[in-house]
Amino acid sequence: MTHVTRLAAMSKKLSIPKVPTVPGVPGVSRRQQYSASTKKSLVKAAEALFTVGGYAATSLDAIVADAKVTKGALYHHYSGKQALFEAVFADVEERAARQIEKAVKGVQDPWEKSLEGLRAFLEVLREPTYRRVVVLEGPAVLGYERFREQEERSTFAIVVNIVRDVLSAGTWELDDEMLETFSRIFFGAMSAAGESVSSSPDPKLAVAQVETAIAFILTGLRTLADNGVELPDPHALLAGETGETGDEQDEA
Repeated sequence: MTHVTRLAAMSKKLSIPKVPTVPGVPGVSRRQQYSASTKKSLVKAAEALFTVGGYAATSLDAIVADAKVTKGALYHHYSGKQALFEAVFADVEERAARQIEKAVKGVQDPWEKSLEGLRAFLEVLREPTYRRVVVLEGPAVLGYERFREQEERSTFAIVVNIVRDVLSAGTWELDDEMLETFSRIFFGAMSAAGESVSSSPDPKLAVAQVETAIAFILTGLRTLADNGVELPDPHALLAGETGETGDEQDEA
């Protein structure tokens, strides 16, 4: 028996398992498909573990074990746990944004659109993964600046658009800073409301109470807009506190 024949016979006896194949996608190489599949597995495993145990208590060993990949594969795609968390954060925010956009799609009336959008945002806030990854862990893990950058690409951006539509229904003219102030107030209030709902002994009643409060606030804004009530000028408020006139402020 030749050397080559012996090797062939041994390979049959060993019955080496085949590597699972990834379904083909036109225009994408198998290496790219495998890479995308690995990243998806890592993000999915990390999301589940971050949701249950939190960022600090989740180890990379646990993530790669759940994802069924090697730690080398993880480091090939992500520099470490924080980079992987950022990928999870972006994925969770993207899903939330799609959910809110779907809720307001086709709604023309700005007041009804705002109510539907904020109601959908409240539903998002009730989801354990969003609360844990975005609301609770996001600012601490990413840092304030990075958190703001990520946030403003997704759900916060949608809230800004909703608030802009509402305020545009009146005759008020707002600069970008005042628009962001209104948006931050709505976003913060809704985030706090989401927390109160999740910790309530009667979540259904808590949701109904929050929706009632939102509807009442929006009705108040609509009444002000319909009656042509002007929005107070923050500069005038400052002038009143300091005793300066508008002309003195302009000269300063």
